[in-house]
Amino acid sequence: MITADYLANLSFIFAQTPYILPTIVFTVTNDLTYDQRMQRICGSLANNGYAVLLVGRQLKDSAVLKQQAFKQKRLNCWFKKGFAFYGEYNIRLFFFLLFVKADAFCAIDLDTILPNYFASSIRNKKRLYDAHELFTEQKEIVTRPFVHKVWLAMERFAVPKFKHGYTVNLFIKDELNRRYGVDYGIIRNIPVQQQLNNQTIKQSNSFIIYQGAVNEGRSFETLIPAMKEVNGKLVIVGKGNFFEQTKQLIEGNKLGGKIELKGFVAPDELKQLTPQAKFGLTLFEDTGLNQYYSLSNRFFDYIMAGIPQVCVGYPEYEAINNEHEVALLVDDTKEETLVVALNKLLNDGVLYERLQQNCLKAREVLNWNGEEKKLVKYWEEILPQKH
Repeated sequence: MITADYLANLSFIFAQTPYILPTIVFTVTNDLTYDQRMQRICGSLANNGYAVLLVGRQLKDSAVLKQQAFKQKRLNCWFKKGFAFYGEYNIRLFFFLLFVKADAFCAIDLDTILPNYFASSIRNKKRLYDAHELFTEQKEIVTRPFVHKVWLAMERFAVPKFKHGYTVNLFIKDELNRRYGVDYGIIRNIPVQQQLNNQTIKQSNSFIIYQGAVNEGRSFETLIPAMKEVNGKLVIVGKGNFFEQTKQLIEGNKLGGKIELKGFVAPDELKQLTPQAKFGLTLFEDTGLNQYYSLSNRFFDYIMAGIPQVCVGYPEYEAINNEHEVALLVDDTKEETLVVALNKLLNDGVLYERLQQNCLKAREVLNWNGEEKKLVKYWEEILPQKH
C-alpha cells in the first residue's frame, strides 16, 4: 500500500540520487597534449555541467596527459600519416564511438566527421560539427587534385547531415551555409585571460616567435631566407606536415644559429615563453580560401601575451586590427616584404610601443570569457541539462 510515509521516503531517495551529467564526446586526430583549443572548449563545458570526453591519437613520443576537468582517451594506430592513417584512425574511432557512453558526438573538423555521423546514426544520438577551418580549402589539399576530390566528396556527403555546429569566423559560417544550407554558430578561438608579469613585458627579448602548426602554406619558404637580412633570432614552436622541410630550409640557408626549431612545447610552458618574445608572426600564403579567410589561434595568443605581431592583411585580421591596431599588417608574404616588416617592428620604437600598449588593452576584451558563455548556451540548446 502506498502511504504518505512511503512517498516521502521515495522523494528523499530521489533527492539524494546523484545527477547523471549529459555526456559529450569530442574527436580530433591530433595529440591531445598540445591542443589548447580543445582543452579550452572541453574544460569550459566540464565546468558548466557536462561530462566530457576528448578523443585523440597516440603518438610514439606523446607525453603523459595532464589531468583535466574532463576525461581523455588516445587511440593508437599502426599508420602515422596519409590516407592509410586517416582510414585506420576513422575505423578505430567508429568502433570506439559505437560503445562509449555518450549523449552527443562532436566531430572536430572534417577528418573525424564520418565516424561521428555513422555512430550517431546507429545509436540515435545527437551530433555536432565543429568546423575549426574550411578543411577542403587548405593549401596541402587544394594543390593536390585527387586528394582535394576525396575530401570534397566527404564534405558534400557528411556536412549537410550535421544540422548543428559552429565555426570560428563569419566567412566559414557563410561558406558552409552557401554550400550546404547549414546555419552554424560562431565561437571564436580566443585564449583564456592570463596574468602577465610586468617585468617580463618590459624586458622583452630580441627573439621573434612563430607558434602553431608547422604546415604547408605558412610561408616558411620565404620567412626563413628573409631572416638572413633581419638582426634578430627566430624561434619556431610547433610541428606539422612541413616540419622536416622547414628543418632543411634552415640548414640550406645556413641559419642554424639564428633560427631555433623547438618542435612541440607544452601549453603551460608556451604561455611563459610567448610574452618573452619581441613580437610574433601570423603568416599564411594566399593559396586556398582557408588561408585567405583564416582567423588563427596564434593571432589572439600573441595579443593575450601582450606582444605585437607581423600579420597578413587578410580580411579577418584586418577587421580586428582596424579596431584594436595590434599588428603590423603585410600585403603579401614575399621574402622582401617580410624583411622590411620584421626590421620595421624591430627598429621602430614608436610603432612598437603603440602596438604593444594596444595589445595590453585588447587582451582585456579579446579573451575567452565571452566566447565561453556563447559555447555553453549553444550546447544547452542542443543538449539541455536536467535541473
